[in-house]
Order: sequence, then C-alpha cells, then structure tokens
Amino acid sequence: MFSALLVATMVATAVPAQAQPQPTAAQQQAEPNQVQGLKVTQGDGYATLAWDLVDGATDYQIERTPHAEDGTPGTPVIAGVWRPNRQINNTEPTFADAGFVPGDRFQWRVRARFGTEAQPYSAPVSGTTRAHWGNPGTPGEGLRTQWEDTLGAQYTSDVNEYAYTAAIDAASDRVRVVEIGRTVQDRPINMLVIGYPKPPATAKAVAASNPLMVNCNVHGNEPGDREACLIMARQLAFAKDSRTLDLLSKTTMLIVPTLNGDGRANNTRGNSTGQDLNRDHSLIRQPETRALAAMVRDYRPIAGYDGHEYGNVNTGDLPMLPPRHQNVAQGIFDESQDMIEGHMYTQGAKDGWWACPYGCTSNATVGLSEETILRNTLGLKNVVNSLLELRSSGGPTRPDESNTANNRRRKTYSALWTFNEFFTYHGANVKDITSARAEAITFQSANEGRIVFRGSRKIEAYPAPHPGEAPPPADAPTPERILEQPPCAYKLTEEQYHGERTDGPEGGRTTAAQRIAAHGWKVIKVADGYLVPLSQPERGLIPLLLDEQAVEGLVAGERIAPTLTGTRNGPLVVSGVACLDGATVRGPIQVRPGATLIVNGSSLHGPVNAVGAAGVVITDSTVKGSVLATATRGPVVLVGNELTGLVGVSAGNGTAALVAGNTVKGALTCLGNAEAPMNMEVANSVRGLKLGQCARL
Repeated sequence: MFSALLVATMVATAVPAQAQPQPTAAQQQAEPNQVQGLKVTQGDGYATLAWDLVDGATDYQIERTPHAEDGTPGTPVIAGVWRPNRQINNTEPTFADAGFVPGDRFQWRVRARFGTEAQPYSAPVSGTTRAHWGNPGTPGEGLRTQWEDTLGAQYTSDVNEYAYTAAIDAASDRVRVVEIGRTVQDRPINMLVIGYPKPPATAKAVAASNPLMVNCNVHGNEPGDREACLIMARQLAFAKDSRTLDLLSKTTMLIVPTLNGDGRANNTRGNSTGQDLNRDHSLIRQPETRALAAMVRDYRPIAGYDGHEYGNVNTGDLPMLPPRHQNVAQGIFDESQDMIEGHMYTQGAKDGWWACPYGCTSNATVGLSEETILRNTLGLKNVVNSLLELRSSGGPTRPDESNTANNRRRKTYSALWTFNEFFTYHGANVKDITSARAEAITFQSANEGRIVFRGSRKIEAYPAPHPGEAPPPADAPTPERILEQPPCAYKLTEEQYHGERTDGPEGGRTTAAQRIAAHGWKVIKVADGYLVPLSQPERGLIPLLLDEQAVEGLVAGERIAPTLTGTRNGPLVVSGVACLDGATVRGPIQVRPGATLIVNGSSLHGPVNAVGAAGVVITDSTVKGSVLATATRGPVVLVGNELTGLVGVSAGNGTAALVAGNTVKGALTCLGNAEAPMNMEVANSVRGLKLGQCARL
C-alpha cells in the first residue's frame, strides 16, 4: 500500500508558476531544447519526476512551486539538480524530489542546461503530495511520531519513542516490542518484532522464519534512519494490502529503533562513555553492542541494514556498502552486492534516488575493513547486509535544504524508501539469501583457507557509467595481516577467560567469557583452560579477537595446531585433545570422558564413540560408521559432513548441539539433551529416520 509502485502518475496541467507566464502547448512544443514528457508520481514523502532526455544537456534543474488550497502559487525554488552520473541508466532521467511537507500541493517544471546556460522549462505538472502514512481517524494508523507532528522541526524524543512503540504494540497483533538490553545510563533498548498474522512467539521461532533486521540509530547524532524506522513500523503494523501481508506472513521484521539511546538523548555520536558503538561490534565492550550481538545470536536474522548519515555534501542521496572484510564468505559478499547493485541501484534509478557506493567521490577514505563495524561484523556472522549512509545535507544536487526541516524530511523519507525496498528484496530473494547463508555456515565451519586480520574486498566501479565518481578505496591486507595456516583452536587460560577486564564502562565491565557467550561461540572446557574451535560458523571472526596478530583483539590465545594430519591405520583413543586436519583414520575412534575431539576435512573409516567427552567437533569430513556423542559435557558440532551410519546425540549437558548441513545415510536421533540441538536453519539430508529432538533438523 505504501509502495511507490502502486501510485498513479499525474498528467501535465496548465497551472502557471508565480510570475512565469506560460506559452500555449503548441508554442512550448516548438521551443528548442525544451524538456518533454514530464511525469510526476507520488511516493511516501517524495515525488518522482521523470522526463525525456535532451541531447547534449549537462544537467537538469528541477523547479518546485507551492500552491495554496485555492490554487494561488507561492515562490518557486530550484529543489534539485539531476546530473548524468547520478544513476545507472542515464538515458531515462528521474529525480526523487523530497523535503517538502507531505500532503501539500505543488507544481513542478524541469529544464535542461548546457553548462550554465539554461534552456526552456517543460510544461508544468501539478499535484498533491501524499500525506503522512495512515488515516488519522483510524486507530493505530493515526499514530504519529513527534517528528511527524512537528513536520520535521523536532526529532522524536526517547519518551515519545517508548510511548509510540508501546501504542503500536497495543494496537496491532502483528507487533511485539521486546527489550533486548539497557544502555549505560539504563535506557531500554527496544526491538519491534513484526509478523503476520502475529509474530512468532519466541526468539527460536523467529529465527526459523528467515527474519530480516534494521538497526536504525547507532550514532546518536544521526537520527534520520530512526525516524524512518518508526514510520515503517507503523506501516507494517497496520497496512492492509495483500503484498505487505503476504511478505510478513513469510518472515519476521526486526526493527531496533535506537541502539544508542544515550547518544540520541544527548545528540552525540558516541554513547555516554564516548565510545563510537560502530567501532565496538566485535569487542562488544559496551552494553549496547553486547545486547545487539546477543540479539543476532538468538534471533538469527539472515539479512540486515544499518542506518547512518554521511557528512560529504557532494556524495549521493543513499551511499551503500556491503561487508568487505576478506574473511566474509564469498556468497555473503556476493549476495550483499546483488542487493545493492542489482536492486537498490536499479530501483533507485526508477524512483529517482541517487544510490551509490559509500563515498561516491574520489579520495573518500571510508568503508574499509574494520571488523568492529557492524556491516563487517554481520557479514562475518553470515548475514547478508548493507550499510546505509544518508547524505547529511543537500549539497549541489538538492539546493533547497538550507531549511533544516526540508533537510530532515529528505533524509528520513529516503531512508524509508531504502528500508521498504530492502523488505521487498528480501521477500523476492529469500531463497538466494538462505542458500548463501547455508553455504557460508558450512564453509566457515570447515576452517579452510587463510585468515585475514584486516583487509577489504575490492569494490569495482559498477556499472559503466558508475553512479558517482569513484568506488571506495582498496584496503588490501599487508603480509603481517595474513595467517596462511589457521590453527585448529585457540586455548585461553582461566585468567584470560574469566579474569576481570579494564575495558568497558565502570560498573558494567564484562569478561571474555561473557563476550564470547554473547557472540554465541562454542567453547570446550579442558583441564588447563578453555578451547575455542575454529570449526564453527563464525570462524572468520574468532581469530580477529583471539589471535596474537589481531589488530583489535580481545585476548591473545594460544594457537592449537592439528595433532594428526596424515594417515593412521588402526583404532584411535583420545584421552586429551586430538585435532585431526586432513587426516585419514582407518579404524574406530573412542573419545574418553573429559577428552576433546576436533576433526576438520578428514576421512574416518570406522565409528566414532564419545561418552562423557568435553566436546566433539566434526566438520567437512566423511565418516564411514556411526557417530555417537553421549552425555557430552560441552558442545557437539557436526556440520557439512557425509555420515554413513547412525548419528546419535544424547544426554548432552552443554550448550545446544549444532547439527547442520550433513548428509546422513543412516538414522539421526537426539534424545534427552539439556538443550535441543539446532541447525541454524541449514537442513540436514537424512535418508533414515529422524527421531526425538532432531526430528525437525
């Protein structure tokens, strides 16, 4: 209902601009270099202008004139400038005019320029813009934020946000507001969980629905995305069109309006300690970032957007960027790029928004590879995602934004367009997204290939002509930032794992153990410390926190090398820690109580039997025999294997076993585990029976 694609196109009228006598239509047609074919289509908070190309024009000026209810014209302004490099299809110019008060009536004209020489204006087109979404007289739909009520003069306060989201929750069965954490100054960090006809009841159930997330306000002084998120929440909560209801019936939308409530209240970039939260999503020293990490762990969104504002006035309307860190799985990077280049650039060109790579201009040292930045952290957690940077002021292409409210309205409604298109993209491409995620989880769990501690994938100028002047700079890893042979695991001492730390806010500091738990990593307790295997889904992030070469590490753990890489003929009894990497074992494997077995990319010709083990991890391997893990004290991880016999995980006392992406030719049984095994929505192929807690895996 709120999609720009559903609105009618207005036709040209003969309403003149103030002090601008209009020639007849025949005279207009006769003028050389006059723009023809102007059409205006209304969207939420913007109007899309489209016109025919004038050969040789260097740019176009968009004029907007307000009209009173009685038709009296006001003062015309140049509201926009369209330049040929602003979108990917330069033969069909469009411009998203925004910044005006929604619901007001205007007239638009467009003229070409050759250098600075202006050509004749087009015939005018007039129409009434779309008012704030929702019928004011309909319960729920009639809710408005403080920002909407003041027409952009004031941003929504924290108190108003809490009241507004609570009112949406109370009025719509589709919405549940949950508190995912608290800020340093004890403000609630709320998340709207939205589904149709109602959202899934638990985080685990939400995770099974292939959810998507929008993080709206990590920098407190960049609130435009937050206002868009609050409007979108109302739209999703009360829209009645079949398209919206169909999309919501197949997924769950997760909206975090204000991660940095303290910074928003004080209009500061950082939180109340001065920490830039978008440089803390890996270390999670702050309660805000730790809360978001735990949310991602529990709700498992498969795709996300992270909202910001950008201070370069010469850049595009909507700079975007995928997760670029080189440890991000190729499929996650590719799918994120497809979302940006294949959808956002294309739809932006249709609707008139200038979407481009973050930076868009030469020598912009932005958008690099720090794993502390949310887009990179999410990519390392196998989430297809993008950064969104709203241009903070109008600049040369939007000269009417010296008015603060105009500027705020343009930013917010451009963000609303982006988040709605993200919702559309997710719905149309959920199979591709889930496939990329499944491949990434199995790839990461295999612990194959080098580790890069800091380095970006290259963003090419896409396509020709590039929508901007330049892609973000290359950030290739230097030799000291590469580890060619990754370890099997990292071992942490008791002090490293549970010891008191000095980073983080006083009174709210957390241990390495608490932070690792928030990320959701599997940890095996051994006699002299704690093992963190690399054979798990977030393998690309683990060394960036636990290796001695890490640029911004948490602790310098001990690298545990493989103990067996060749061929062993005969049985193998594991009494301490055994790590098999590319090994072949021709015989049964017995894991004694308290021992640990980690197997990567190996071939096992015989059964594996573990009773009371500290942990069992088998990934990317072939096992010709049964695999039985009984009464395991720590984690069990079985990912991406070919298993020919019975697979049983029973009476485990540790965290939920991860059983994902395996081909099991026998039966799969899971009985009596303290926590039911999970598959992170990466299904197993099982030829035999699936029994007990693994029946749905």
